[in-house]
Amino acid sequence: MTHIPGIVITGASGRMGQMLIKTVSESDQARLVGVVERADHDWIGQDVGTAMGGPALGVTVTDDPLEAFAQAQAVIDFTAPEATLEFAALAAQARCVHVIGTTGMTDEQIAALEPAARHAVIVRAGNMSLGVNLLVQLTKKVAAALDEDFDIEVIEGHHHHKVDAPSGTALMLGEAAAEGRGVNLADVSDRARDGITGARKRGDIGFHAIRGGDIVGEHDVLFAAPGERIVLRHLATDRVIFARGALKAALWGQGKAPGQYDMVDVLGL
Repeated sequence: MTHIPGIVITGASGRMGQMLIKTVSESDQARLVGVVERADHDWIGQDVGTAMGGPALGVTVTDDPLEAFAQAQAVIDFTAPEATLEFAALAAQARCVHVIGTTGMTDEQIAALEPAARHAVIVRAGNMSLGVNLLVQLTKKVAAALDEDFDIEVIEGHHHHKVDAPSGTALMLGEAAAEGRGVNLADVSDRARDGITGARKRGDIGFHAIRGGDIVGEHDVLFAAPGERIVLRHLATDRVIFARGALKAALWGQGKAPGQYDMVDVLGL
């Protein structure tokens, strides 16, 4: 059993944290060796399985990430940007593969991951699902094939607890569309329309965020021209797809050279 990679989950009590714990603990390709929560959390010191309301898993929730990482070969991290930067430094110190599903990171925060990537593998993606990453590739190809007569709008929907907008996936899709057109997304992004905004600027890529209920994740890329529209769509109905993708990334990263990778690398797309 010792040859099977040991994995630590951060943000254990969150929706994705619990889904990741379940996915890893049920896998025959990985071992759950640690779970991390913030220092003042009620779960600290408890068996994580018991804390989740199920049978004991033999793994105690800790607030010491470095101690947990030292026992592992990979860390899966769906937390918050500031926490992810701290975890990146510690994962690099422990030479763990760091799989990052955290969204809402700024360009500066993403750039701050580079020192850690010199020493360890980082796999970062706004979305870990196979379907979404296929959608990203399709978006790039369609954007490259169509000229600016086609307006591009990215429409995303998530549950009412989500704190960042646009979603990481929406930004992935916007980046793909911009890359397909050979432009910089920062120069053409249109994220806010309210009041008398004037006509839509030719070549802009628009974003719209819907928040409501328990929507897991819905993403449309709309290409609209006079007389016709093309819509590329992905609907997620169960967040287990993200957990499975993250586990796949953690396993893929074993033995790879230090550096920053994404799910396109993992999936061979």
